Amino acid sequence: MVKPSHNLMAYNVQIVVDSTFKFIIATDISSVGSDTSQLHNMGSQSKEILNKEEIDIVADKGYYNTKEIKDCIDDNIRPFISIPKYRQSSKIQFFTSDKFEYNKKNDCYSCPNNQVLIKTSFTQEKKGRINFVYQSNSATCKSCPLREKCMPSNTAYKRIYRWEHQDVLNEYQRKMQTEEAKEIIKKRGSIVEHPFGTIKQNLGWSHFLVRGKEKVSGENALIMFTYNFRRLLNLIGIYLFKKLIIAIQNGNIDDIRRKVAKYIAIFLHISLFFMLILKNYFYKR
Repeated sequence: MVKPSHNLMAYNVQIVVDSTFKFIIATDISSVGSDTSQLHNMGSQSKEILNKEEIDIVADKGYYNTKEIKDCIDDNIRPFISIPKYRQSSKIQFFTSDKFEYNKKNDCYSCPNNQVLIKTSFTQEKKGRINFVYQSNSATCKSCPLREKCMPSNTAYKRIYRWEHQDVLNEYQRKMQTEEAKEIIKKRGSIVEHPFGTIKQNLGWSHFLVRGKEKVSGENALIMFTYNFRRLLNLIGIYLFKKLIIAIQNGNIDDIRRKVAKYIAIFLHISLFFMLILKNYFYKR
């Protein structure tokens, strides 16, 4: 895995946390050093565990992957991931793809010099995606006054690549510009990051003690179960937890379930009340 100061051999732990009670509802480990291929995997696990027809899932920029986003949308999982801003590595800043306007009716692109890039008969396959290729005329590009800002001097013509599901991506990008999406993204850190802090600081876990993916998966599941158990006790307390266990043993689960739900609702209401008081207090100071 790539870290700011070094690289290390490690398993990549994945968790999904519910936004209401902060329980870990799904967990997995991966031997891949990035999160870009994990969005649909964790989203589909969560949807199955929650037994929901559709869910919203929020993740950081490390999960941004257009193919994964499309898979989630197809599976009734609404993703909310901030769109990364990519920088050109070259010292010469060429026109980015957003400077080329797409004409849906004629299925072509117009460049900043108002020249047309037509769709070719071949496609590009890259990282599991099929891209349509749009290409300009070499004679037009050769005499173009904006050539130096558009492409390298040894390139004969300009090409634009358009994903076959680009319309889905465009709709997603428009959604991410809304105030609703921005507010949802702001809440992500306080929901999914704090379990890792609790596990490392309060439970004292900093690394896996076993080796091999199968054993590590078991240790990871135990760790996440421990967090959930501690979280449950913090929410309902030992007394109500004992009542719950007795009710399960006696088959009288419905009554105690209503009591637990009522207790948690009151607890959350009181917690929110005190949070508002503290917020106003510090704001005034």
